[in-house]
Amino acid sequence: MLRRLHLRDFVLVDEIDLEFDAGFSALTGETGAGKSILVDALKLALGERGDASVLRAGSSRAEIAATFDTTPELAEWLDEQGFEGGDEVLLRRLIDAQGRSRAFVNGSPATLAQLRAAGERLVDIHGQHAWQSLVRADAARDLLDAYAQAGAQRLACAQAWRAWKTLDERLHAARSDLGARDAEREALAAQLAELERLAPLADEWDALNVEQHRLAHAAELIEQLQLAAASVDDDEDGARRRLLAGGHALHDAARIDATLAPLIEQLDAAEAQLRELARELGARLRTIDLDPERLRQIDARLSAWLTLARRHRVAPDALADQLQALRGRLNELEQQVDVDALQREVDAALQRLRHAADALSARRRDAATRLAAGVVAQMQRLGMEGGRFEVALLPLDAVQAGGAESVELRVAGHAGAPLRALARVASGGELSRIALAVAATSAAQQTVGTLVFDEVDAGVGGAVAHTVGDLLARLGRDRQVLAVTHLAQVAACADGHLQVVKETAGGGPRSRIARLDGDARVAELARMLGGDAQSGVALEHARELRGDAVARSQEPR
Repeated sequence: MLRRLHLRDFVLVDEIDLEFDAGFSALTGETGAGKSILVDALKLALGERGDASVLRAGSSRAEIAATFDTTPELAEWLDEQGFEGGDEVLLRRLIDAQGRSRAFVNGSPATLAQLRAAGERLVDIHGQHAWQSLVRADAARDLLDAYAQAGAQRLACAQAWRAWKTLDERLHAARSDLGARDAEREALAAQLAELERLAPLADEWDALNVEQHRLAHAAELIEQLQLAAASVDDDEDGARRRLLAGGHALHDAARIDATLAPLIEQLDAAEAQLRELARELGARLRTIDLDPERLRQIDARLSAWLTLARRHRVAPDALADQLQALRGRLNELEQQVDVDALQREVDAALQRLRHAADALSARRRDAATRLAAGVVAQMQRLGMEGGRFEVALLPLDAVQAGGAESVELRVAGHAGAPLRALARVASGGELSRIALAVAATSAAQQTVGTLVFDEVDAGVGGAVAHTVGDLLARLGRDRQVLAVTHLAQVAACADGHLQVVKETAGGGPRSRIARLDGDARVAELARMLGGDAQSGVALEHARELRGDAVARSQEPR
């Protein structure tokens, strides 16, 4: 469940720290006070996209942080994603004035996709226009699949469909262009043959150029090394011969002046270095070979290499990669040409797809019956006595990634009325009550710990409003429920009551949120009833409303 929500510089909020309890909490306030601010903030904390428009005027950054209890499923997910675990999980979101966003899970940087994945395990949000999405076939299908807990079957069907689709496209391509494929295969075989005769190796081009350069200049290299060797150790005039002569003279001088001894050591060291240099130059000269035949072979290979590189329109050092690419393409064409084998693969993939779709359909049929029964039961309580609800599964001409059928929600608002598609129901009040019935029924099957209802009670009133409040309170017995409402009858049923108040101070308008108890709560209920919140009649009516709600909450389930 949601434990804490921290907001800073968000819309009309400068800074708020809220703690939440279990059960059903109502959020109320006058029109324009910003009742939906908490819901909007929670959506951002759960990974919804946002921009700089959510910043409070004059601020440089908005911050939203939501703390939840950690569930076993979420703990496993946190471990898989490499996030630190614990009894609580903190989802944090920062949005700056340029619209840049940063997200964190338990203090570690995260992506919006990761926030959404965490949110799906924690919160289920039902918006004030929930019915608008229910009229879409894809949304109705998603609702049914979520209710059926058919995620695994739907994923298996989608994967089987993609596998079949890929093979089917290959089969059609193979059948439609066999002639062109044969021509390409022959051309590739010829190109591959000449490349395989050369057999270029990775990194060979650079090595060949280095060796060719060395062989081509071997005579010059020998001559220059010989000159260098002679200058170092020539018997008549080499540097070492002169250094030795200087050494003899320095030894003679040292007999006269003993302080010259350190200079003798330096000279001996220099002579040793020249001796070592002379040996190294000699060794290098012995390794150089004038090999015209090897040079001819390398020149011929380089020439052939350049010719093929130009023919294949690649850089010379990429010729080895081109060889592997041609081999891969030819192998692919060889496989594609076997139309019969491809047809057998397509048939097998289609069979697997049908099995996956059948498993998904079976789960949907079972869930459709249960969902319809649950919604019908709620409709009777929401002032639609005799109303009916049906989750229709409409077969598709062919199995798709989403299964073998589309989903249509149908409703009859009262006894004797024909079932019609939800999109054709004209009454806004009926749509709101049906959406609430669907939300309540589907929410009861969800495993998330927090349910949020954002004015899903719009368009209802009177006795039905009492039923809506009782319904939300009943949901709150098993999990945490937060509801933004404008109905006093609904708010009176809540275990906790939060009020949003809009104030105008020196820094401009701002919203604050207060927890109401006792007389303050009664006063807010009186205001919501539409009377004078300070009049005795309104206050008495509010007390009765609250007392009746408390009495109903104590009745057995």
